[in-house]
Amino acid sequence: MSFLLKWGEESVRVIPHSEEPDLTSRFDQVFPSVWPEFNKHGDVLEPLWGRLYEDHPDFQFVLVNDRTNSLMARGNTLPFHWDGDPGHLPEGIDALVQQALAGDPSGPAPNALSAMAAEVPPENRSRGLGTALLRAMSALATAHRLNRLVAPLRPTRKFRYPLTPIEQYMHWKADDGLPFDPWMRLHVLLGAKILRPAPRSLQISGTVAEWEAWTGMPFPATGTYVIPDGLATLEIDRLRDIGCYWEPNVWMQHPVEPRS
Repeated sequence: MSFLLKWGEESVRVIPHSEEPDLTSRFDQVFPSVWPEFNKHGDVLEPLWGRLYEDHPDFQFVLVNDRTNSLMARGNTLPFHWDGDPGHLPEGIDALVQQALAGDPSGPAPNALSAMAAEVPPENRSRGLGTALLRAMSALATAHRLNRLVAPLRPTRKFRYPLTPIEQYMHWKADDGLPFDPWMRLHVLLGAKILRPAPRSLQISGTVAEWEAWTGMPFPATGTYVIPDGLATLEIDRLRDIGCYWEPNVWMQHPVEPRS
């Protein structure tokens, strides 16, 4: 069910897809995508993404300004089972969605919630909506008695350093000792802790022509390329007509308030 969340001097309504599916579906019509084009073509994630809405509609939501009734942001989460050991987390977002949607009735019940996406359109940024999305996710975990909240986080500044391994980047600090990356920094300020890197989190492969269309740049020879908005490099094989990219993430964990 929907609920109110304090947002600065105002409030936002957190509305799940199960309650107003037309509203959550309208988000893409109102706002342009916040993702690089290639991020929409994950080998594992793209064909399974719709099942988040089909199988877990209570965990996909939008934020709506309670005063103006305008769409502000969108969040996606997925319940899964995790024993709390960082070493036992899925390898990344691909492995997570495969595990969570496997549908094994004999398996353990979900006891954790993972963030999947937090979308704030450019015109709504710098307004604290990232914080509101993360607090909404924590509230969802509490409401559904899921005692852990994690995220395979996509660092927002990593695209400037695609040659730096995520294992190094995740430990970079600003002068104040907080994470160098702005998105990681916000998570830490909200109480999250860094668990471990996920260097092979999201796999994306396509033909050379597809990668040229997705990135707007030519790939005239087989080799390794730095691509716009890429967090890592792209491997092009012109003989096999394929480009392969592994997007790295960072696993982080947020505190969850126990349900009274």
